[in-house]
Amino acid sequence: MRFLLVEDNISLAKVVVDRLSLDGHVIDYAKDIATANEYTATTEYDLILLDIMLPDGDGRDFLTTRRSKNYKTPIIVLTARSEVSDKVSLLDLGADDYMTKPIDFSELEARCRAVLRRKGDSVQTNISHGNVSFDPVAATLSVGKEHVTLRTRELRLLELLISSPGQVFSKSKLVDRLFSYDQSVTENAIEVYIARLRRHLVGADISITTIRGMGYKLEKSIIL
Repeated sequence: MRFLLVEDNISLAKVVVDRLSLDGHVIDYAKDIATANEYTATTEYDLILLDIMLPDGDGRDFLTTRRSKNYKTPIIVLTARSEVSDKVSLLDLGADDYMTKPIDFSELEARCRAVLRRKGDSVQTNISHGNVSFDPVAATLSVGKEHVTLRTRELRLLELLISSPGQVFSKSKLVDRLFSYDQSVTENAIEVYIARLRRHLVGADISITTIRGMGYKLEKSIIL
């Protein structure tokens, strides 16, 4: 999953980025609304974590603008205000959830999972097809009796492909989904991860097909 964190407290932002990155998520960080606007104009996010008090404006204005344009990405607001009326106001403006500072990071992870489940795009568990069983939460892939623990980007790449079988993903699209803005990578990195996944999928009832000049797609064999 690719998240955007909008937060001007650099120390807090670093901890949030480090914590969520451990779960395998790609996190972009914006310290103000202007940067957040630039990122959301060009990048598709699965979830936004939004502070309210920002150097160049009020996060509630960012939230209101997005919802007025039918922007569907879930938004969790991070706020220092604990009054019920403030929380109700945030939900009425279109926030999917909120967290009161100081943040408990286990709770933050749980709230992220809950919001993504409600969206319907959350990670499924135990995805199976033929002799293949894939558990994104446990980061495991089984092909017949062979079991593999996937590395983080192998996991996220397979998660992306297997959730949309038949859909062609370009290298640039995969780079966008697997790496944040502050990570300098080339599209050749995608070839490396595709090659690793193909080795794991030898003998599987699914395969990754190269569509020349376009990208890659995951195909499932017909199970009789």
